[in-house]
Amino acid sequence: MATQRQTTDVPGTSERRSPAAPDGRSAGQVLVASNRGPVSYSLAEDGTLTARRGGGGLVSGLSALGEDSGTWVCAALSDADREAARRAAGGTLDGADTGGRAVRMLDIPQQTFDAAYNGIANSVLWFVHHMLYQSPVEPIFDREFEGRWEEFQRYNAAFAEALAEEAAAGATVLVQDYHLSLVPRLLRTLRPDLRVGHFSHTPWAPADAFRLLPDPIARQVLLGILGSDRAAFLTWRWAEAFAECCRVVLGAEVTDHGHELRIGYDGATTRIGVHGLGADGAFLRERAARPDVDERLAALREQVGDRRTIVRVDRTELSKNIVRGLLAYERLLEDHPEWLDRVVHVAFAYPSRQDLAVYRAYTEEVSRLAGSINERFGTADWQPVVLHVKDDFARSLAAYRMADVALVNPIRDGMNLVAKEIPVLAERGCALVLSREAGAFAELGDDALEVNPYDIAGTAEALHAALLMPPVERAERSRRLAAAATALPPQSWFLAQLAALRA
Repeated sequence: MATQRQTTDVPGTSERRSPAAPDGRSAGQVLVASNRGPVSYSLAEDGTLTARRGGGGLVSGLSALGEDSGTWVCAALSDADREAARRAAGGTLDGADTGGRAVRMLDIPQQTFDAAYNGIANSVLWFVHHMLYQSPVEPIFDREFEGRWEEFQRYNAAFAEALAEEAAAGATVLVQDYHLSLVPRLLRTLRPDLRVGHFSHTPWAPADAFRLLPDPIARQVLLGILGSDRAAFLTWRWAEAFAECCRVVLGAEVTDHGHELRIGYDGATTRIGVHGLGADGAFLRERAARPDVDERLAALREQVGDRRTIVRVDRTELSKNIVRGLLAYERLLEDHPEWLDRVVHVAFAYPSRQDLAVYRAYTEEVSRLAGSINERFGTADWQPVVLHVKDDFARSLAAYRMADVALVNPIRDGMNLVAKEIPVLAERGCALVLSREAGAFAELGDDALEVNPYDIAGTAEALHAALLMPPVERAERSRRLAAAATALPPQSWFLAQLAALRA
């Protein structure tokens, strides 16, 4: 059914409409809410704060609206961020730090933030949607969980209250991701005049997996998102899973309108749509042509020589499946010894969420396994795995440029932009080995080599086929992949959400 849908949203109607701004003054105001904002801080010993601006789809997308469109509400993530928020008037950061954009950074109490972000968002909701629990031992929903959930509610309430304060009459609010799943309904209660949207950047669990959550919690999450006028997802697979959860858990009515779903519950209707975030091709090509990328590319080529390259670039998130990717590469070398000394796996595994023990252990296992493969197969002139664990964007782009094969094998992923970015930059064209559980598979699957992310032998054979792919076929597939990958770049993705919400 997903492949038959239109992914370009057509204006529809909703039973719940936010009234227009009475004076027309705020009709164009757009506010964004996300856990992470567009700027972060470091604090020197002398008390000096230094701002560092971030990137990503939201930053690029919001830039399409100009600097005066509205306020970005985010949380302070570090002690330095909290200090910056305390020094700012009303929490609104200095425009010199934010590039002129209005950013309100919330100084949420450390206990509340940690319980909400690590205890619930990343240790419960993220695990449910990525279906990564080891069910014999986890989850355990006990008193400790209940206490963390109360803090999660407070965290979401802080965002809703800030948005209610910042928004002019009739403004539009775009709430981002699972961290803030309760915000739309809370904000609806505080400010029924606002037009509210929610966007999910992760997969959405099927109903059976979602119902791991205690029933009252599952209902609260669904009702939170249904507080929006329109909720959007990266693929139809995730959108349909959300709708099915609403039907099973809430008894909501789901109707299919082809270009969108509509969920009716308690006298209101929430529209459901899809926007598949794409790669920013123009930015990637410009950034990848800079001297620092050329320098790193030269260093990698010297290390790899004239051998073929299998490239992966990921954070060491549990869903990315880096360990099984390394095991599949090891199986390739075992089953096809003709590739010994003829291929190098360039694997960048940048640490993520190292404040959680399970992530630290996973990162250590990645390093251990890469070392084991090198020890087993390596020679004085050949290092089978080139592993880097220190984040370096320029080096990642250099690896993209030299890729013959891209390995993207997540257990489950909302989209996966790496699958979209590598074909844009691969200088000789690349063969994409892609997990069918990546959201990007819906758009790229026809020109990728499909793998079951759990199947080591199958992934090894896909890598073998990718390495054997004739150059002409590889270049042609890569060209089509790049075209599909850049079809909805961040600015267009953001504006499409906005237009559909306001329709």
